[in-house]
Amino acid sequence: MEPTLEPSRESSRRTRTKANGASAKWFLLFWFVMIGIGVTATYYYSQHIKMTMLTQLETQTNAQIQAVQKNYQEQLHKLETKLVEMQSKIDSFNELLTFTKDNASNKTDNSNKLYTQLNEVKKQLDTLKKKMDLLK
Repeated sequence: MEPTLEPSRESSRRTRTKANGASAKWFLLFWFVMIGIGVTATYYYSQHIKMTMLTQLETQTNAQIQAVQKNYQEQLHKLETKLVEMQSKIDSFNELLTFTKDNASNKTDNSNKLYTQLNEVKKQLDTLKKKMDLLK
């Protein structure tokens, strides 16, 4: 065999294989980089969504707490109003009972009726006080 200057088949195959191996490496590197970018973007997006949801949840919770506080204040105000009314009724009944006891005779039993009514009003006042204490 004589040496020729033209490349043989074996040497041309080797250069093609080297070129194909290099492009496969670049292709795989490209896909690994793309997958890494995708994973990173997914992580940051999920963190953004998480923070957005937490902010919305906090806003809703604060609104609900304010509504509950407003309702509580209204109920407390109503109970205080009723308590003041009951106290004034009790005071007037006490005055009436005292007056009746002073002017009572043996023939009438009105003082007992007033005393019974006074006890009922006191019971209602006590229940209102208990409800008010529960609300506080």
